[in-house]
Amino acid sequence: MTKKISKDSFEEKLKRLEEISGLLEADNIGLEDAINLYEEGIELSKDCVTALKNAELKITQLKKKLDQLTTDEEDFLEDER
Repeated sequence: MTKKISKDSFEEKLKRLEEISGLLEADNIGLEDAINLYEEGIELSKDCVTALKNAELKITQLKKKLDQLTTDEEDFLEDER
């Protein structure tokens, strides 16, 4: 019943987390399967949190670059006056 996911996309991992949640809520699986699904869910959750943190860091870096470009352009325009 356990489905191994390693290098799938964020969206695929999130979809699998939703599947796991549904399976665990269904109440028709055995204890061992439930534990395995829960363990898989924890790993997927960690992967998703890491991906979100990396995305946030990348956006912050891009914003800083954009801010610097804007500042440099403003400085250039002031120097031209």
